[in-house]
Amino acid sequence: MKLVEMAYFTDAVNGMAEFYRTLLGSEPVTRSNDMAIFMIGETKIFIHRTYESAEGDLPPENHIAYNVDDVDAVCKSLSEQGLKIEFAPRDYYWGRSTYLRDPDGHLIEITA
Repeated sequence: MKLVEMAYFTDAVNGMAEFYRTLLGSEPVTRSNDMAIFMIGETKIFIHRTYESAEGDLPPENHIAYNVDDVDAVCKSLSEQGLKIEFAPRDYYWGRSTYLRDPDGHLIEITA
């Protein structure tokens, strides 16, 4: 697994973008009113405007994402080891992902 993303959801996209621009000393690689993306090597800092989610949709929660070659195989392996998958593998506009939580409740994305 390789850490590829740290996602932050906020109502203050402009303030967060300015903070990370100053902290990192670089401009975002992508910017709109609803989001900003900064790159640190191969890891993305993704700042996204908070939104209302419908029942069963992905929650707009801060999370980290790990890249793997086969989401379904990793999901199966993690389940067999006793980890609870919260959102089963599914295709999204960015690719295939599954989600689970660590013991403190932090959302973790496994993506390909």
